[in-house]
Amino acid sequence: MQFSEILGHEHIKNHLIKSASQGRIPHAQLFIGPEGTGTLAMAIAYAQYIVCQNKGSENSGENEACNLKFNHLQHPDLHFVYPTVTTDEIKTKPKSLDFLQDWRQFIVENPYGGLFEWYKVLGVQNKQGEIRVDDAQEILRALSLKSLEGSYKIMIIWMADKMNIAASNKLLKLLEEPTDKTVFILISENEEDIIQTIRSRCQVLHFNGLSESVISNALVSRENIDEKLAFKIAHQAQGNYSKALNLLHEDNDELPFERWFVDWVRAAFKAKGNAAAIQDLISWSEQIASLGREAQKKFLNYCIEMFRQALLLNYQAEKLVYIEPVSDFKLEKFAPFITGNNITEIFKELSDASYHIERNGNAKIILTDLSIKLTRLIHKN
Repeated sequence: MQFSEILGHEHIKNHLIKSASQGRIPHAQLFIGPEGTGTLAMAIAYAQYIVCQNKGSENSGENEACNLKFNHLQHPDLHFVYPTVTTDEIKTKPKSLDFLQDWRQFIVENPYGGLFEWYKVLGVQNKQGEIRVDDAQEILRALSLKSLEGSYKIMIIWMADKMNIAASNKLLKLLEEPTDKTVFILISENEEDIIQTIRSRCQVLHFNGLSESVISNALVSRENIDEKLAFKIAHQAQGNYSKALNLLHEDNDELPFERWFVDWVRAAFKAKGNAAAIQDLISWSEQIASLGREAQKKFLNYCIEMFRQALLLNYQAEKLVYIEPVSDFKLEKFAPFITGNNITEIFKELSDASYHIERNGNAKIILTDLSIKLTRLIHKN
């Protein structure tokens, strides 16, 4: 993968190229950035630059065989670890190697894809992905092998915050006593979810969301769409190129988040002083509870963003509002009910619900409780 293919982040590209060219390559680096900003693509391009001893932003050199292997993500000195779950084929102790073919296809099709897209490939339902101690053991085995190119061995750990305690402890020993010419690149969207002892041993690089101009230019050049449409999509994508592609192809994760949100808030409005309407909230909670946990968490994040957009609209910050409902739901009519008096509590209840769902709480009870609280908060003066 060439550095020139990666959207934005010119300062990070220049830093990585310069440090690698001068032989100053940290043995452990942590790439932190929101979904859809290209952290994984950058890690692969950086690995290719190091192993193949390439030059410049085109990330090419005399070792064509090495570059060709990287283009197919099949170089023996490039290793990946990522969250996995049990499936019909892998019933116990799943590890990254069990899904390597699916992983390569996932990267080729959408190198900017996020955790939810990967879980869709795995067919996750109520399970949550994890990096287990078996993966850490596989890291030990892979890095004990001799390098094919006689150069560096690269271990990319995607969504490193999903490592369980046993895997984290085993990886910590490797980071404390790294083998010669071994580079770890950890990738995460949530820096605070990685244990401090691992973070302290990594050089951290922070990726910001992509600018609207970078995304719109990419959509025009790569997807051949009109500039006006590209700019509109870039504004709605909020720095996430994967989201921009989903918006372009009208693939909103195949889940009707907007309809669920609208049904929820309308039921909450009706429920005040109307005991019969509580049944609508209970039915709604049962519907959302039937989804997988990752879909539930993603939907709750969507709700947080909808409330934030309503607050911005209420405070007349129209230029910051990017969500455009496709249904008959009018955000401007909903906005007056979201104010500084209730937004903090609404955010807290939504965040707490997501927290408890992630920790395998009973989704029906959590969502029903959240719905009843929303009924009170949404009518708060």
